[in-house]
Amino acid sequence: MKKLISFFLIFFFITNLANAKVYKNGDVIEGQLVFSKKFKIDLPGGKWTLATKYFWNFHGLNITEYVLLKIENSEMMEAIIVSEAKLGGIVTGQLDPILYEIMFKNKYDGCYERPEYFLLKFYAQGNVHNCLTVRHFDIMKEINYPDDPEMKGANRQLNNWIKKNSVIIPKISLHSNHSYFSRHMGSNWYVIDYHANPKIYNAPKNKFYSEENSEYHKYNIENFPEHKKVMDKWVSISAERHKRFEKNIKTKKHHELDLSDYYSGVISSKKKISNEITTQLKQLNELYKSGVLTKEEFEKAKKKVLN
Repeated sequence: MKKLISFFLIFFFITNLANAKVYKNGDVIEGQLVFSKKFKIDLPGGKWTLATKYFWNFHGLNITEYVLLKIENSEMMEAIIVSEAKLGGIVTGQLDPILYEIMFKNKYDGCYERPEYFLLKFYAQGNVHNCLTVRHFDIMKEINYPDDPEMKGANRQLNNWIKKNSVIIPKISLHSNHSYFSRHMGSNWYVIDYHANPKIYNAPKNKFYSEENSEYHKYNIENFPEHKKVMDKWVSISAERHKRFEKNIKTKKHHELDLSDYYSGVISSKKKISNEITTQLKQLNELYKSGVLTKEEFEKAKKKVLN
């Protein structure tokens, strides 16, 4: 049995390397990451350093993962974690329930409502899922002290690279997770995580650094309007990235998420319309108070504006 398992692992690694461009830790990448033959990611502008790459097994899933960092003045400005798991083969009946458990039943994380998620949008039917989560994130806590005990030590290689290169990690990052799997699309599970230092969006400084107390927590954020503006911008960016993610992996149309309410152009347009309505109602109210409009005329005009 051990020989058989070893054979499949070796076959997996050889196949993966044959289909992907070979990158080494420390490589600087610009423009596009060619992760595998079917999985290519357009990178945001600038230079990205491949900090570490993993070929590892999690609950029976063979996963390839790259961690890229954008660093300025020794500080992490952005990070992208790209993962692909190949779930095809003779153990399909065993792997699908494991994936479902990870995505929807894992008590430490997953595609379901959690207090730390600012936004959750997903499609799930049968063995198909398409999931987007947006939140704030304590990176160093996750690297060193993850909630899931099975993940303890999993990021030792990345942590060593960060220390070796004296990289400063923000205490709180903005985060989005993009995940898709379908047996109809090659039986590969694709995941991309984005992290952003709030500094790049001119965010105000934080006073609270734990995930529970952070200004970006959805239960706290209404008390911090400037942080709310930054998070709204991040939600819009994440929504647009998820649509590109769906396009890159050729997500089936009926599996796509409706994220139109979160695009920056739509948000700006809705805000503009809302402001125009408010202005018109204010003007009508002034005309009514001054006696120019009767109450009946005022109610009729107000109804017309609102409709």
